[in-house]
Amino acid sequence: MSRIPATIITGFLGAGKTSLVRHLVEHAGGRRIALIINEFGELGVDRELLLGCGDETCRDEDIVELANGCICCTVADDFLPTLAKLIDRADPPDHIVIETSGLALPKPLVQAFNWPEVRSRVTVDGVITVIDAAAVAAGRFADDPAAVAAQRAADPSLDHDNPLEEVFGDQLACADLVVLNKRDLLDAAGLDAVRAVLRSGLRPAVQIVEATQGAVPVAVLLGLAAAAEDDIEARPSCHDDEPGHDHDDFDSFQIARGPVEDPAGFARCIEAAMATHDILRVKGFLDVAGKPFRSVVQGVGGRVQHYFDRPWAATEIRASRLVVIGRKGIDRAAIEAALAA
Repeated sequence: MSRIPATIITGFLGAGKTSLVRHLVEHAGGRRIALIINEFGELGVDRELLLGCGDETCRDEDIVELANGCICCTVADDFLPTLAKLIDRADPPDHIVIETSGLALPKPLVQAFNWPEVRSRVTVDGVITVIDAAAVAAGRFADDPAAVAAQRAADPSLDHDNPLEEVFGDQLACADLVVLNKRDLLDAAGLDAVRAVLRSGLRPAVQIVEATQGAVPVAVLLGLAAAAEDDIEARPSCHDDEPGHDHDDFDSFQIARGPVEDPAGFARCIEAAMATHDILRVKGFLDVAGKPFRSVVQGVGGRVQHYFDRPWAATEIRASRLVVIGRKGIDRAAIEAALAA
């Protein structure tokens, strides 16, 4: 019996993973694709967005959400049982797509496919790493060497590890294909500079494809036949020598508020909060007063988008809810005061 191929889609917060998955599902060409969606925060935004795509392949039973934590930390407890349920179905999927949280390390997931209960039945078709081109160009994942040197001179005992750089580096090192997303935000010179940065962290044979809004042909994404679980040692991680890992450098919380009168004005409030506080990601849904449609809000790197995605269902409670993800120590009270009023 042939093994079911699985694709792991990774990438930092706000890189465009859900847009890529949505485009993939909408152009699946008859494939029965099951999705495992992982969220770091407790609000399940990405699954909701996929269910709202209007495509008949986005069935409730084919989209499994693992929320409020990274599955790389709970492989045995959460990920493997979920995977087993999918492949044990009477009508198993043709392909499984796993969208990790933006803070997840892909290597532990790849290693899980060597567990005896799944190895003979599923294989990792490929690890696809989605990159926010503008974020890399802005230097979000790189230390300022002069600033680090000054900190070391002032206090040699300080821990200068950059958790953003570590996650970004691990996601690159595990890739079989890189999607350089949001190419429309940079000019040709900027894209060339980003490619040079990426190349320094990639294995030589890994290809880079450019995209806008995650629009990559399905034939490029699926069918890589990488069998990534068989060459796990070729995918280095900065956590290889650790018995375990956590995400203590990051925090998330949910904000609930009443209806929003002016979505554009509220987006500017989010932009101001992101500029003032160490916020990495904001996403959620808004109840816009007087409108029958649900509004989606997405914020990353100081850029905030808002748009209506579907009508509110008659059976659901209209509510405005956001999840905020940032570095440990972010001022939750101040952020709530700015966005919850």
